[in-house]
Formats: sequence, structure tokens, C-alpha cells
Amino acid sequence: MFLATFKLCAGSSYRHVRSMKGLRQQAVLAIGQELNRRALGGPAPAVWINQVRRRDALLGSQLEDPLYSDQELAYIQQGEEAMQRALGILRDQEGWKKESRQANGDEVLSKVIPDVGKVFRLEVVVDQPMERLYEELVERMEAMGEWNPNVKEIKVLQKIGKDTVITHELAAEAAGNLVGPRDFVSVRCTKRRGSMCVLAGTATLYEEMPQQKGVIRAEHGPTCMVLRPLAGSPSRTKLTWLLSIDLKGWLPKTIINQVLSQTQVDFANHLRKRLESCPALEARC
Repeated sequence: MFLATFKLCAGSSYRHVRSMKGLRQQAVLAIGQELNRRALGGPAPAVWINQVRRRDALLGSQLEDPLYSDQELAYIQQGEEAMQRALGILRDQEGWKKESRQANGDEVLSKVIPDVGKVFRLEVVVDQPMERLYEELVERMEAMGEWNPNVKEIKVLQKIGKDTVITHELAAEAAGNLVGPRDFVSVRCTKRRGSMCVLAGTATLYEEMPQQKGVIRAEHGPTCMVLRPLAGSPSRTKLTWLLSIDLKGWLPKTIINQVLSQTQVDFANHLRKRLESCPALEARC
């Protein structure tokens, strides 16, 4: 089925089916969904094939499915590919080196990835349920500047479906102002499967947000946060954050490494304080 879908998508480039826009979109989205299923883990192939067959039987009645432009489909694909790459990096347990370990158990690891560069991996346990972290990191993303001093502002520029957004993030100066203001334009993709949630992203181009005067446009590489209930303690959450950033400009590597690893440690501390001071989404903090 996956091969047939791929052929259908590829065939949509022929002149006689270019007008079948909705069908082409269904094919592209089906491929993205299967790639995501393979990354997050899912049912055995036979089970998945039966599920796809049931969905295909209902395809003709799905008249209210959103129609995406070619650019929107490109953003969706870019976000899902970033998720695949980031999860692939996290799955490989070899070669990680310890950068720091805090008294509370928070740990930052690093690794050099070909064609990506040095990436950082934060491992923490938060004494809050996963749903609470999801609320703060996804549903209230634009409020992050209120509690994280390293972020001046995050703004959602465009929403595409229920899983993908384009964001603009303005970061604060760091390392005693040695690292000046940076901003990022990113495509972010959020997927939930069972008890696990993945928030992934990467740099993208967005014509309506050109480079700002006096601010260096930096770039997120494939990056993601993985949230899951702590084994044996569902009221607590294991958070893994893969961070990959090209800060651009001229900066010594020692400064960059220090800033990025400290940014992760600070984030965990600020997030805990936020969750403690504002324990529920309904609370007005």
C-alpha cells in the first residue's frame, strides 16, 4: 500500500493528473503519516495495512478534508522529515559525551553528527504530568517569553492543519552579551502516539518574515523534544530535548558550546518554576 501510494504521488506530476489536487495531497500526506509511524513506532505491518484499508474505504466520504497549497504541503513534509532525522539521532545511543550533570539529576550530553554538527541532548524528569508540559510547550507556546528569559518572543506566523506551525522566535543576548540578539524562523511539527509526544522543528524560509535589521538570523537544525510519562510514575514526565543550532556570525566554538549547554540547563529550571507557579492551563498566571 505504501508503495502504491508513493507511485500515486509520483504519478501526480504527469500532465494528465495535475488537476487532481486533492488526490495528490492525500498521497503526500499518507506518505508523511507512514514515515512518522515508522519513526515513533506503531502496530505491526499487517495491522497497519488493515488500518489503511479501512481508511481508504472511507476516503470517498471525506469531503471536508482541508486542501493545502503546494507550499503548505512542503512545510508539512519539511516538519515531518525534521522529526525523522531528530528521532534517528536520539535513537543512536553511541558516542554521546557528558557535558554537565546537575545535583537534581538533569544531564546534558553532546555528540557530533555528520552534516549537522554538534548537537546537545538534555535529559530531565519533571514532577508534572505530561499533559501539563504539553499545554505549556505547545498550546501556550507564544507565552514562553513570559517565563524563559532566554526567549524574548515567540510568535506563530501560520498554522497548517492540526500538527504544523511556522514560528518566529526572538532570542535574548547571551554569555554577557557576547552573543548578540538572534532570531529564528522555523517549521514545527507535533505528533502524539499513545503516551508519547514529540515536538520537532527545523529552520525554514518564510517570505513574510524577512531578516530583521540589527538581528542575526540563526537556524535550528533538526531538533525535537520528546515527552513521555516516567516509567512507574505516570504523574511525572521524562523530557528529552535534542538541540541543534547554527548561531551564525563569528563566534568561538567554546563560547557556542557553553551557551547552548547552559541554555538547556536554564530551560529546565525555568520550566519547573513556571509549572509550579501555574499548575494548570486554566490558571491565570
